[in-house]
Amino acid sequence: METRSAAAKKRKLFFSKEDEFVPDHHNVDLISDLPDAVLHHILFLLPIKTVAQTSVLSKRWRSLWSSFPDLDFTTLNPFLPKTSKLQSQNCKESDFITQVLNHREKHSDIRILRFRARLSFSRLNGLIRLAIRHKVQVLDVEVFTEDYFNFPRCVIASDSLRVFKLKSRKPGFRLPPSSVMTSGFRSLQSLSLSRISLCNQPSLSDMFSESSFLVLKKLSLDTCFGLKHLRVGCRALQDLALENCFELQGLDVSGSNLETCRIAKCFDGYIDKSWVKIDAPRLGVVLWEHNALSDNICLENLSCLHKASIGLLHQDVSVAKLQSVSNLFAGLSLAHCLTLESNCIEILSNNNYFAVYLHQFNNLKSLELYTGFKKNNVPGLACIFRSCPTLHTLILNIINDFKTERRQWNKDLWEMSNSEEEKYWESQTLNLKSFLHHLKIVKIHGFLECENEVSLAKFLLKHGKALEEMILSTGYCKARYSLQRQKIRSQMMGFSWASSNAKIAFH
Repeated sequence: METRSAAAKKRKLFFSKEDEFVPDHHNVDLISDLPDAVLHHILFLLPIKTVAQTSVLSKRWRSLWSSFPDLDFTTLNPFLPKTSKLQSQNCKESDFITQVLNHREKHSDIRILRFRARLSFSRLNGLIRLAIRHKVQVLDVEVFTEDYFNFPRCVIASDSLRVFKLKSRKPGFRLPPSSVMTSGFRSLQSLSLSRISLCNQPSLSDMFSESSFLVLKKLSLDTCFGLKHLRVGCRALQDLALENCFELQGLDVSGSNLETCRIAKCFDGYIDKSWVKIDAPRLGVVLWEHNALSDNICLENLSCLHKASIGLLHQDVSVAKLQSVSNLFAGLSLAHCLTLESNCIEILSNNNYFAVYLHQFNNLKSLELYTGFKKNNVPGLACIFRSCPTLHTLILNIINDFKTERRQWNKDLWEMSNSEEEKYWESQTLNLKSFLHHLKIVKIHGFLECENEVSLAKFLLKHGKALEEMILSTGYCKARYSLQRQKIRSQMMGFSWASSNAKIAFH
């Protein structure tokens, strides 16, 4: 019989022999055996200085760093205040970028180059020249210079450049003549320019014409000083964004392939005459945000329009501009989703003209409104509802600035006085018949149980025959469970409902 000590010795001998055949996986470099493309993808997720430090590991990693195609220097610390100590730090950062570009392999192309830096125009131009020499495809530059600089012309003749973004933090840059710009960029698909000085070139009517930028699909212009007239008609253009061009007086946009158009913070309200013309049969999204109302608006051939968002600056709408508002809504009448900011409601409410002439939105399924919901907004809301005969979803965002006096709802006084809001909504029952027979979902955010809010909710519950869901959200939690609020909600649950399928929820 084998003793316990003998069995232990046998087990020890067995495991020692097994260990002789087990390789030591801890000393095997599995990562270095991965293909270059996979390692480049992993390194792209790390800060650029960390990627540079991997070059000291071995010849293999030194080769990976020298051929690394995606250089993102935005993780460095740019735009430090201009002091003697921090200025030297700014120079070190730009020197690092220059050093990396200078020491790359001769046949090593750059796929992506991004950097932010405070530097002179000569150094900026030198960095961009190095990038062009390595056939950069995506060039994203954000700079801070001491004075205005000229657009770097070395990028215009590049055959490899696909995406170019140039943003000046301060003070800005000047564009070359249109003839120079349109003679290059044969392969450019996306162009984004920010903080352009056009004081001596107020019109860009011929720069983005039909024959220029033949493959340009995306164009973004931000903060163009002195720009008064702009025409965009690039053949392949699909996405257009124009922002912070307050001096703009005329805008002409046309394109058979244009799908998205965003115009924001343009057209100063104090300009005497301004006009807008958009002709794009494939346009699917229109975002018109915080713009002054132009004197003449013409939106043509928007047969594919899916989503539209309208936000107008606060201004007194003269009789001469009433037709422009009507044209704006008529041009967007084929939209399926529509968002209107609060000033749109104000304009519609203050001008009874639109009670007759507001165009019908026969395709509209989703409507989102922002309003202070003051007493004088009620006619404007009714006007909009009347123009949406087949609406499915209504989202009402009530702006509660607590400066406008609004009466809290009181059931006893309500039944005795039969408030003006309730009388008005009841008078609109016949005019809103189609709207009430199609509406299924209602969401009201910022619902504080004030008189005009409750009157609208009551009206929709009473006459909404297709209503399935009504969600009333306060937007804040402090008084959500107060006794008074619970009492009001109980009373609302007692209203007569036209739809047996309707559900109401309080949040």
